[in-house]
Amino acid sequence: MKQKEVLYQIKAFDKQLFRYFIKNTKDSACLFSHAPTPTQMQILEYIILHKKEEIFQKDLEKILGLRRATVSGVLKTMEKNNLIERITGEDARRKKIKMKDSAIYFFEENMKKVEELEVLICNGIEENELKKFCNILKQMQRNLQELEEKQVALNKKGVDDL
Repeated sequence: MKQKEVLYQIKAFDKQLFRYFIKNTKDSACLFSHAPTPTQMQILEYIILHKKEEIFQKDLEKILGLRRATVSGVLKTMEKNNLIERITGEDARRKKIKMKDSAIYFFEENMKKVEELEVLICNGIEENELKKFCNILKQMQRNLQELEEKQVALNKKGVDDL
């Protein structure tokens, strides 16, 4: 198998999955005038699981492995859609992220759709195969993370040498 085939298959599956999810969440999303993105769902889930903690944008960047601009854009959209609010605390540069009550229902309804979709796409796949597949994906993520860390270290070294 050609190596690029793996990347093409992952990307094709990602697009297909997202299109199916959007198409099949229109009923529940119409209550909110929009369907959630996977990143929005991850953010809401993280906030729900850590509701007793203060959550800041930097936390989400680290947990989700996304860049500041990406998380900032998603949060801006979520704020516009009345899912979250950003509250200025003691340090005006850092805004605490708080989920609105309406977002809980939004999350729960759409999470049902995510769970249903997961059951559908895993149909006919044995448990041990799914575990192996998830382990392979995690290893690919670790490989990519190591490459990124090496690049950062090399870039830093280059700057330090100046």
